[in-house]
Amino acid sequence: MNQKKPNYQLEKKLNWAAWGVTAVVIFLVSTMHRYNIETDIDFTFLPAVYSSLNAITAVILLLGLYFIKNKQADNHRKAMTAAMVTSAIFLLGYVIYHLTNQDTKFGGVGTIRYVYFFLLITHIILAAVIFPFVMFTFIRAITNQFDRHKKMARWVYWVWLYVAVTGPVLFLMIRPYYPWVTGS
Repeated sequence: MNQKKPNYQLEKKLNWAAWGVTAVVIFLVSTMHRYNIETDIDFTFLPAVYSSLNAITAVILLLGLYFIKNKQADNHRKAMTAAMVTSAIFLLGYVIYHLTNQDTKFGGVGTIRYVYFFLLITHIILAAVIFPFVMFTFIRAITNQFDRHKKMARWVYWVWLYVAVTGPVLFLMIRPYYPWVTGS
């Protein structure tokens, strides 16, 4: 197997871009709840769409793991690229929805409320923390730094998978409380 040399110059440029994207995303996500942009477009369908994208990302991540464990590097690369794309589309839908709709309050009581908020808090914190590391892990792969890529992926993968799985679970838990479901 003829492996390409690591491209450290490209890595440096992409790292700067990844930090820039991270800053923009953190700014958007941390401020979007302050605004409610009025629009003629009804975006209430988006939570189901972006939650489905999270579920699809989780399945793709599992396929990516299967492929790399079975030494199918090309299929692994395609799967992980697809997971990056579905995650990016998820993020776009998430931001659009939250810029155009009020937050929905979880109405569950008792133990389920504690479960929901535990999942929500860990999901939010881990999503914020893992976001740049997903990009850096991807950058290591596309710049042919596979030893560094593997070292990062060993822990980044599992956190990304947790976030991708808990997203749809949280959607299913809060879905009964959306205004268009309850008629409020």
